[in-house]
Amino acid sequence: MILIHPANEARTELLGCLAPVTLHTGIGKGSSSRKALEKLKVIVYEALAYNEEVKIKIQSNPLTPIRTTRLKTNK
Repeated sequence: MILIHPANEARTELLGCLAPVTLHTGIGKGSSSRKALEKLKVIVYEALAYNEEVKIKIQSNPLTPIRTTRLKTNK
């Protein structure tokens, strides 16, 4: 299972979970996560009440630059 819960700082608040945010403020960062989660819950719970299938599609935002990480190697 993947949990969905509020978090504005992915690096320190998430460990494989998802967190909706109202506004992206940087790579792995956002704001108003609790507000975004409440909106998401309203939509999902209403769909489930009508026995509708709920899917989440995760995709990259083409406007967000890809972050590259350099691995340090011991020489």
